[in-house]
Amino acid sequence: MSKRTVSSLKAASTAMAIFALTACAQAAQPDAKPHDDAGPAVYIVNLKSGDVVQSPFRVVFGLYGHGVAPAGIAKANTGHHHLLVDTALSEEELGFAIPGDEQHIHFGGGQTETVLDLPPGSHTLQLMLGDFQHMPHQVVQPSTPITITVQ
Repeated sequence: MSKRTVSSLKAASTAMAIFALTACAQAAQPDAKPHDDAGPAVYIVNLKSGDVVQSPFRVVFGLYGHGVAPAGIAKANTGHHHLLVDTALSEEELGFAIPGDEQHIHFGGGQTETVLDLPPGSHTLQLMLGDFQHMPHQVVQPSTPITITVQ
């Protein structure tokens, strides 16, 4: 097999895996998605406000009404996930690229889940979809922030 064929197969496999993860996440908790009339939105699939978890713990990202594409790929109706931990973006900050640090975690490879290792205590989590340049997506609603407790 040529290098080009192997590379194409890997790309196709990655795209199929991302689609399958998103589809499985949505199918696993159909009530977690926003109502159809709410428009495109991101949401956290496997956790809800008030949950108590042990670190490290898994966070699964849901996306309704749009698709996932890696950062740098300008494709209509797509974006990539950003997880805000113990922070929020102000109205002013929504006009700029989402920062990248421990509180603003970028998933520019198109990832649809992560494992977090947070210290014990109360923490807030919120998902946002960013466009190909990490700008907050103007059409896709961010998730409702949730508060969890790490034991």
